[in-house]
Order: sequence, then structure tokens, then C-alpha cells
Amino acid sequence: MPYTIPIAPAASRTPSPLRREIQDRLDTLARTHRVPGAQLVLDTGTDVIAVHTGTADATTGSPFTEDTAVPLGSLTKPFTAALVMLLADDGDLDLDEPAAAHLPELTAVPEVTIGQLLSHTAGLPTGPDSDTAATTTAPRYLAAVCTPRDALFPPGTDFSYSNAGYVAAGRLVETVTGMSWHEAVRALLLEPLGIAPAFIGDPAPRRPVAAGHAVNSATGQTRPARQNLAPLEAPAGALLASARDLAAFGNALTGRSDLLPPAVAKEMRRPETAARPGTLADGWGAGLALYERDARVWCGHDGNAQGTSCHLRADPESGVVVAFTGNAGGATALWHDLAGELGRLTGTRVPAGVPTADRGRPVALPECVGTYRNGTTTYRIAPGPDGSPALSVDGDLPLPLVCYADLSCDLLDPGTGRREPGGRFHRDPATGRLDRVQISGRTARRTEPD
Repeated sequence: MPYTIPIAPAASRTPSPLRREIQDRLDTLARTHRVPGAQLVLDTGTDVIAVHTGTADATTGSPFTEDTAVPLGSLTKPFTAALVMLLADDGDLDLDEPAAAHLPELTAVPEVTIGQLLSHTAGLPTGPDSDTAATTTAPRYLAAVCTPRDALFPPGTDFSYSNAGYVAAGRLVETVTGMSWHEAVRALLLEPLGIAPAFIGDPAPRRPVAAGHAVNSATGQTRPARQNLAPLEAPAGALLASARDLAAFGNALTGRSDLLPPAVAKEMRRPETAARPGTLADGWGAGLALYERDARVWCGHDGNAQGTSCHLRADPESGVVVAFTGNAGGATALWHDLAGELGRLTGTRVPAGVPTADRGRPVALPECVGTYRNGTTTYRIAPGPDGSPALSVDGDLPLPLVCYADLSCDLLDPGTGRREPGGRFHRDPATGRLDRVQISGRTARRTEPD
């Protein structure tokens, strides 16, 4: 498919009519989705359109500027992966060697490789919640989580999104460099990219930062949300950045920057054959989600902290980079709508998420009933009032499941009747029995009989 974003001559720079229309759509959609503030950057490789709207903090009314840094949540992970890849490129470690060669706390899972940590194919559980993680150290955390008992599948055979894997990746960076993760990401990535460092937990940030927000659906009232990431989880989610910062990193991921050697950027984008991330993306590389659109493969990542939603997409073939930040939970829906608007305005479809495939009519799948676990998280599937299966996570309100013949499933919103992609079930190849379920990219292993 031809590259269709209109490029203005270098002398004229950004085409102002397009910028005004994108600004208008951002303003309107932010109001529609009750998002206090947001940023968007579209970098075509020749021109850069940067727009922002609203307030950074609903309590103080401080403006959301181009430089405002937003808690990135899991969009921190590609930065940590890039650090590990740079160390591998320098010969300080090998992606195919056991991670336990550098981290004694992983000796119980000696087959897990460094590369598998980055691609979420190590079979590790996601790890305990942040409040629990705040009470321990990274080595003790990893020794408790990375055990044969809690393994979800043999390393290198499947996909399960894991914060614990990135706690381990951050520990690798610290062990090999002798620096803290914060020091390493600042010195090796952020400052070379011209990004002013900002992290969750900074007592006195050196740049404007945005608060996350929650919206009370009954009253419409917007309240700031407190970030509660544990210090040891920093490599998995502690960065704050603006959309411009993310776009600069996106350029590095496409090989258009001196920061990452082209071979390193290409290796990060290489799809792992065992990585089947389900609803998260079409594939996964070393720290990067991969999205297939119009015969092209975009790379990027999504991130949600408390009350924020941030997204990065980069097309290595055309050089287009799109970065978005928003400071409310509703910003995820804003991002999806805005990506659609960019397609209408520019002719290039930006992959906001994984499109829903036509899987035919729903089928009954009574054999899915049971209890599944991912570390300390319990997924319980039981018959609902009408006999159809319903999913409850850690005792939360059950949501009806809609199952299909290909073993995929949707979650059904009881209030609206809307189906949202949920995940998929797995059969044990030896027995044919359903032994695992993957929900939103996280795999849980059956622990109790039907």
C-alpha cells in the first residue's frame, strides 16, 4: 500500500490546515470522553504535528502543555528492553543465555533466557500487586515469583504478559552496568534522546507533570488518582514522558536515530514465534508489541498507570510515528477514536488495537468451567444465571463470557450488551483438555478440575 500521508515541502514545514483539524478533533474527543488533558504527536519523517489540550491536574487547573510528562505505565517496558538490547549489542550479555547466569534469584527457573523475559515468553506470572511488592526487595520478589510451581508453561512456548519479567530485566541492567535502573535509563536513553527524565515517586520533578484522573460515572466528577507503583517495579512502569518524548523514542525504534543501531532496532521488532499475545497485539518482539495493518507491521506499546492512558506506534517502512498521552481512564477510548480520525484525515490507518475478527456464531464451551491461576491472581469461570460461563477475577463481579469454536472468547458488558475481546483458551496437546486461559494477554493455568 502506498504511503499516503501528505508531506509538505521542507520549507513550509507542518501543513497548518491538517494541524488545525487534528487539534479540533483532539479538543472535541477529549470533551466527549471526559479526559482532562491529552497530547498527540504525528511525525511523518518530514513534518511533525504536535497538539495538546486541557489541564494536567483537575484540582489545580494547571495547563496541559507540550512538555507535560504523563505517567506511562507499561510503556516504560520498551525503554527497559532497549537498555538490555544495548547491553547485548555491546557484548555484556547474550539474549539466548539463561537469565540466572546474572541473577542468582532466578536459579529456580534455569531455562528462562534473557530474550524470553523481554518477549513475555518465559512463562512467568505477572507478579503480586504493587502494595505487596512495596514490602519486599527485588531479589526476594523474584525468588518468590519465579518458581517451577508458578510456571505457566515451559519457557519459550507461549505468551503471558508479566511485570515480574521486567523487574528481572531491570535487575539485569543494574547487575551488568553497576548503575541503578533510574541512572541507566537516564544516561543511556533519556538524555541522549533529549528527554528530561521524570519518574513516579520523584519528590521534586524538574518538569511539569500530569496527574492521572478517575471519573465518577454517576456524578461526572473528575478526581486525581494516586500513583502506587512499588519502587522495585520501576523498570516495568515508572517513567513519565510527553508525546514528543515518545515520538523521539519511536524514531529510534524505526532506526531513524543514532541512539539504537539499526540492527538493534530491527532485532527488537523481530516477532517471536512463540509469542501469541491475543487481544494485546498481533505479535511481540523484544519489548515491543507488533501490529499488522495494510501489509505493514507497526511496532509500539500501550501503557496505563493510575488514571492515564499512553500509546506509541511506529511504522519502520514509512517512518511514520504516532504518540499519544491522556490523563484519564477514558483516554483509551479517546485514543481509539483519534486513531480512526487520523486515518480519515491522512489516509494512513494507525493501528490503535487488534481488530475483532469474524469468528462466526458463539458456541457452548462447558468444559471451560474451572479455576485458573496466574501467581496470586485467581480466575474463576462458573456457570452464570442462564447457564453460560462467567468470569470472575479475584472475586470481582462476574462477567459473562461469549465463546467461539476457535477457543477465543469475548467479555460481555451486562449493562450495554457490548462484547469486548477477552482472550482465548488452550488445549493440552497430550490430553486435549482445556488447561489454560489467556485473558488480556495474561495466561492462567487450570488448578482445579471441571
